[in-house]
Amino acid sequence: MDVFLIPIGRDRYELYCEMMEPEGVEPDPPPVGIIGKLRHRFTVMLHAAEDRQRRGDQSIEAEGWLGRIQERVIAWVAERIAEQRLLWNLRRQTAVKASHPSDMTFEQVMTLIRRMLQRDFERHRRWLVVDSLGLIVSGLLMPVPGPNIIAYYFAFRVVGHWLSMRGAAQGQHRITWTGCACPPLSELRGADTLEPTVRDARVHDVATRLRLQHLSTFFQRVAIPQA
Repeated sequence: MDVFLIPIGRDRYELYCEMMEPEGVEPDPPPVGIIGKLRHRFTVMLHAAEDRQRRGDQSIEAEGWLGRIQERVIAWVAERIAEQRLLWNLRRQTAVKASHPSDMTFEQVMTLIRRMLQRDFERHRRWLVVDSLGLIVSGLLMPVPGPNIIAYYFAFRVVGHWLSMRGAAQGQHRITWTGCACPPLSELRGADTLEPTVRDARVHDVATRLRLQHLSTFFQRVAIPQA
């Protein structure tokens, strides 16, 4: 697996990876128990959102209010995938190559990676508690006719936080990391302070050379303050 250490501001970095293409995966067994049903529901939503991303976020015109709600939920899930994809992917890895700016040593890189993974582990652990309580409370809406959108929301967040914690722990304790100096990444230093058209052109150029299809969108989301 390839991971990229992206400089997004003065002394600020984020880890990034591209969407991993699905390999031949055996169909999941029928869900059993509460946890099994939550994971099954999560997987269904995840696959729908990833399909949406692969077709370039071109939404199909939804019919009816239920279809429009479902489409909005899938769009929201797609955004959350972009935020947590790296941690979810780390869960099943044992060896990862970290590409980093060429002006950094591997020791500096690993210090940053371990710090970020520990930060992510603690953040997702806190939110797992909060959203678990929300999922329990949302069960009060079960008698209401129609889909329990609130329960779906909290179910996705609970499973997502749990998977993110596992990925962060895997990255800290069970993955063998190797470093790879990547000069184009050094060109992103200070890009967040450039005039927007110049910044976008530089990020796009780096993304093209590294063949990172979604890097421009990622950089815009994490490095540029949103109004």
